[in-house]
Amino acid sequence: MMFLKTMKSAALLAALFAAAGVVAAEPEFFPRKAAPGQSYPFSEAVRVGDMLYLSGDIGVGADGKLVGGGVKAEAKQVMDNIAANLARHGSSFDHVVQCTVALADIADWPAFNEIYRGYFSKHFPARMAYATGGLALGAKVEVQCNAVVAK
Repeated sequence: MMFLKTMKSAALLAALFAAAGVVAAEPEFFPRKAAPGQSYPFSEAVRVGDMLYLSGDIGVGADGKLVGGGVKAEAKQVMDNIAANLARHGSSFDHVVQCTVALADIADWPAFNEIYRGYFSKHFPARMAYATGGLALGAKVEVQCNAVVAK
């Protein structure tokens, strides 16, 4: 009897997901394009259905080197890098729903926010920010975002 109840519950749950349009989608992995002589053990983005999950990004230029000029310069480069990544995969800052920000020094939070604000015109996504003991290449900031792919 319990088995039948469980099966009915599973069938009901499956029907609800189907009615809501929730369908299991295969993830698409997009390799990170590295600077010459470098390779990365992660994808720059993964798309599952209409969701785009970006890897964290730091303020490196096309040469793979961290930009100079402090946290504001790095923040601008990070956000420009994310904008390009979003565009490559059919999205934009207007479709970002969540970001995570890692700062080498939490005292840089206000300076980072000055730059970050300028990239969002419609809304601010949900966000978490925290301080860390260190970031790749000695970066001052790393940002990771998730977005809906524009329709």
